[in-house]
Amino acid sequence: MNTTEAVFSIKDLENLSGIKAHTIRIWEKRYNLLSPKRTTTNIRHYDLDNLKKLLNISFLNSNGFKISKIAALDPSELAPKTRELAFMGKSESQAINAFKLSMLNFDQTLFYNTYNNLLEEKTFRQIFYDVFLPLLCDLGMLWQTNAISSSHEHFLTMHIRRKILVQIERLQSLNPKPSQKTFVLFLPKNETHDLGLLFLNFEVLNAGYHSIFLGENIPMDSIQYINDLYDDITYISYFTVNPSDSDVEKYLKKFSKRFLKKSNNSAKFIGHKTKSVALKSIPKRIKLYSVIEDLVKDL
Repeated sequence: MNTTEAVFSIKDLENLSGIKAHTIRIWEKRYNLLSPKRTTTNIRHYDLDNLKKLLNISFLNSNGFKISKIAALDPSELAPKTRELAFMGKSESQAINAFKLSMLNFDQTLFYNTYNNLLEEKTFRQIFYDVFLPLLCDLGMLWQTNAISSSHEHFLTMHIRRKILVQIERLQSLNPKPSQKTFVLFLPKNETHDLGLLFLNFEVLNAGYHSIFLGENIPMDSIQYINDLYDDITYISYFTVNPSDSDVEKYLKKFSKRFLKKSNNSAKFIGHKTKSVALKSIPKRIKLYSVIEDLVKDL
């Protein structure tokens, strides 16, 4: 667990809940809905309990509850009422808040009911792009502000990972003999954040291609075995925390020399670490992407 207390500015609450800062101030003053603390210079700041409460209030309000009615609820009624409505909610914003609440409270039932309700109107791909991607961006903000621990993060990503794996298994059973075009998906050495790569594996299979998913923490030497067995390989990797900023260009050049030159192979790399690479330094047959959608369009 994080040892420091989570502290949020009113702007943080706005970003995480979708409620404008001036509206939060009005609700706070008129209905006494939140209990901020103040710095020595009289600036509001809020704790994790305030964030949870605001997520509940936002959810009820977006489902037609007037703020005066919400304010009249006993504090003990707020979370159960939200949970009850979350089982029926289908909109993106409602679902994102429901997933946040499921994570903050380690509520597996809320996660699965919210997901199943979304499936009644959306495909899995739509859920990932419209709900899970924005949710994961908010997860990063919660992590940076020490609002959540590694156990919260693992709870949420583990459940999302399960949903991706179910879809991958479904595609593999429907198309056991895919196209001869081969994609090899891997994470470099010491890289363990595989959620984005898993989804890209789903997209590769969904497009009808042959996929070899190697997963996390793959040294470059280990890739040689695959390279010797197949022709015309498209490699895909996700750089979230590794290689380091100073080593990314070196990694790309070494990868190009070993696996792309004198072959029909190519590579697609995505992730935060690729942003440190200058365009003129990118080796031939390698493409870098800033968002998943662009890479998927280029499969």
